[in-house]
Amino acid sequence: MNTYYLAIDIGASSGRHMLSWIEDGKIRLEEIYRFANGMTEKNGHLCWNVERLFEEILNGMAECRKIGKIPVSMGIDTWAVDFVLLDGEGKRLGDAVGYRDHRTEGMDAEVSQVIRPEALYQRTGIQKQIFNTIYQLMAVKKQTPEWMEQAETLLLIPDYFNYLLTGVKKTEYTNATTTQLVNPETFDWDRELIERLGYKMSLFTPITMAGTTVGCLSEPIQERVGFNLEVIQTASHDTASAVLSVPAKEKEFLYISSGTWSLMGVEQMHADCSDAARLANLTNEGGYGHRYRFLKNIMGLWMIQSVRHELEDRYSFAELCSMAEECRDFPSRVDVNDTRFLSPECMTAAIQAYCQETGQEIPETPGELSTVIYQSLAGSYGKTVKEIEEVTGKSYRAIHIVGGGANAGYLNQLTAKATQKTVYSGPTEATAIGNIAVQMLKRQQFGSVEEARSVIYDSFEVHCVEP
Repeated sequence: MNTYYLAIDIGASSGRHMLSWIEDGKIRLEEIYRFANGMTEKNGHLCWNVERLFEEILNGMAECRKIGKIPVSMGIDTWAVDFVLLDGEGKRLGDAVGYRDHRTEGMDAEVSQVIRPEALYQRTGIQKQIFNTIYQLMAVKKQTPEWMEQAETLLLIPDYFNYLLTGVKKTEYTNATTTQLVNPETFDWDRELIERLGYKMSLFTPITMAGTTVGCLSEPIQERVGFNLEVIQTASHDTASAVLSVPAKEKEFLYISSGTWSLMGVEQMHADCSDAARLANLTNEGGYGHRYRFLKNIMGLWMIQSVRHELEDRYSFAELCSMAEECRDFPSRVDVNDTRFLSPECMTAAIQAYCQETGQEIPETPGELSTVIYQSLAGSYGKTVKEIEEVTGKSYRAIHIVGGGANAGYLNQLTAKATQKTVYSGPTEATAIGNIAVQMLKRQQFGSVEEARSVIYDSFEVHCVEP
């Protein structure tokens, strides 16, 4: 009889429930439920509908009962940095505002009055991103101080869902590090920093590591879904789960977790909080087992996703890739990390404006827009490889691309050319696989991360592109 594990992987545009088990020495995956996600405007802010998302979590769990495959455990991963505040009765204060909202504008200046950016990086090792939790909390403090006064608990999004399932409040390490409020040496909250910023230390629950048991389902949830199981803190930042699934044979490798964002970096056992790392805008996010994801956040496929929506979804991503390749000689390029591309009213107009302002040919057709995006992304990857190799003092042979973006064959070719590295693409279900891997490691299905990655390599299709 198979032992089933459930990964609930919620991204910026959709979520899904993936059941997994071991069969003939390989990991098997079955998608049993999928639902839409996205930020919507509410009370003047871009927010997540966390009530609906939790309903979808329960709907997908109930599907396990319907198909007769009851998992022994489950884990939830989501995006990073966003959170909810709870009052003394455990009820949410305000809306779950999303990272693309503009409420953090100017909050970096407020934080810098308390601690200089250089000193902040030395303390946390986290790159400056205006949407980091540290700046979102400053926005709450300045704009809705009554919430800060009334709040008794802060929970990041996956931890909030775990709380709704079990009644237990815990904070998982990989996601906690993205707040820019964690000490990379102690793996715990930086109490002095938090108090200097005027945030209540009592808001922050103890940090525990991926693989920790949160608890069993509460009785009302058991009645709703039809069974009980163990809720596990997986590597709850989706990128941490994705990186855990990288099917690398070598000990040292470059990776790109390719989706709405492109997270490009290496895995290290110690944080690099040097000035060279800061100036390269590299970050030290927590990984499974006290590892560090030494990486750079690159805007990623958000740009092509947005353009596709503006084209009323007339074309598939594969078709846009083909159009981009046909227009490969179109000369214009953009800086994909320019903040104008974070949350524009119209991505097409933002790209065109950038090209006009920089004296380049303005893309008009879907193929021209697509090639500008893909070639600019590849160019950013090439630049980032050089920065990482310079800061680490190491040279890497290959890049592993995991996640949905691994399907973009044209982008993979451009990446191999721009970086002069062998590119391995796959698995595409990286986040769900990494989520499952944490659960399987906890139950000792694997003896080590290396063994898990070896089994992942043998279980899923991986393609190779030479430069």
